[in-house]
Amino acid sequence: MPFELTLPDTAPLPILIAAPHGGRAYPAPVMENFRSSETHLRLEDRHIDTLAVEITRQTGAGLLVAHTPRAVIDLNRAPDDVDWTMVSGAKKIAMRHSLANRRARSGLGLVPRRLSGVGEIWRRPLSQVELDDRIETVHRPYHQALGLALEQLRDRWGAALLIDLHSMPPLRRRHTDEIVPEFVIGDRFGASCDGRLVSSAIDHFNEAGRPASQNRPYSGGYVLDRHGAPRRGIHAIQVEVCRSTYLDPRLVQPGPRMASIAKLLARLVRRLAPQVAEIGGDTALPQAAE
Repeated sequence: MPFELTLPDTAPLPILIAAPHGGRAYPAPVMENFRSSETHLRLEDRHIDTLAVEITRQTGAGLLVAHTPRAVIDLNRAPDDVDWTMVSGAKKIAMRHSLANRRARSGLGLVPRRLSGVGEIWRRPLSQVELDDRIETVHRPYHQALGLALEQLRDRWGAALLIDLHSMPPLRRRHTDEIVPEFVIGDRFGASCDGRLVSSAIDHFNEAGRPASQNRPYSGGYVLDRHGAPRRGIHAIQVEVCRSTYLDPRLVQPGPRMASIAKLLARLVRRLAPQVAEIGGDTALPQAAE
């Protein structure tokens, strides 16, 4: 199963949480094709799916979790964001260096090719047949399911909010006095979400004494571009969580602070839910107490 969607017909909140980069179900041929056995850890949003499951358990929000790893196919990239030089037997593409494959040229396209400090990821190239299969069996159905789920929530509440949950490596200070964010809220610079929801999210973290920033250095990607449509009542934000806040010192396994971070994010969901409903014209959902 490439992904799993949990959304009751009588969804209690107008919010869906998605974790597109948490997949850890590696087919044996993929693992064998890695040049380094540790590469997959660099590509994963390690245990962000575990965090997402706990948040939804506490809140009742909808949940979409990818099981297919980002190394196989990146669900936060456009289906044509491909480095065609890594695909054997590739179909002829009219413009290989267009905006469509801008991330692929940096090494992190629809199928990642290289990592900073690591270099090339794979022992052998990807075939056109393999790429087409991954798009048709994972990428396309994932986004179809996500779009339908958000429309279902919008139809019920008048508006819906996608929280696309990711993790990030600890950010570096650019100067000694800088307060480094532990959370980054991305809204594609205002294009994917009502600004009131974004401001409320930033306030939530600041009030909890957890530094947060907006769109810097992560503003969101293909998921927000495709699904964020405020004029149609569908709002989308990307929430980046610093891995040091919920993983162990090696940033590999869940750490002792994961429970507190899950509670913090669950409170965020409960805070935003009535605001989303109000934007959609439904005032039946009471404001949550902090």
